[in-house]
Amino acid sequence: MSFRHFWPLTLLMLAACANVPSRLSGGPFAAVSPHMAQTQDLVGSRVRWGGTIAKVMPGKEETCFEVVGRPLGASARPEEGDKTEGRFIACSGGFYDPEVYARGREITVIGTLQIPQLGKIGEYEYRFPRVSASEIYLWPKIERITNYPYPGYPYDSFWYPSPWMMGPW
Repeated sequence: MSFRHFWPLTLLMLAACANVPSRLSGGPFAAVSPHMAQTQDLVGSRVRWGGTIAKVMPGKEETCFEVVGRPLGASARPEEGDKTEGRFIACSGGFYDPEVYARGREITVIGTLQIPQLGKIGEYEYRFPRVSASEIYLWPKIERITNYPYPGYPYDSFWYPSPWMMGPW
């Protein structure tokens, strides 16, 4: 079988990697970042934002999340890295367990912008855009495997000659 037979399969597999979970589709969403929502009156805009959880605040009727906003990738998952779009508060009815929705976990929310709320990050006064969330999607943890099954994997001597194989022979 030649490469041309595998080409459509390769494209299909790559496209599958960028699928948005069905719970997170259904736009249109306003092209607004949390940073923009801090300074502009955008109440009522429907947004899809994501990031990492900084704090979980369960209340009597709803649970609120303080989220460090990050740009979303093609699958609507927050991108890794140090780039932030500012923090925001996302609140949804019901109880979300802080042990499951823990600090550092990635979430994507869909909801409507409300009036921003004032708060603090440490001693710094901060104006948090507030989202009344209709959907909160907790992304599965990504398990990182390093040096498995031995140091240098997958760049071992089978694929690339390592220095210890380049002897004087």
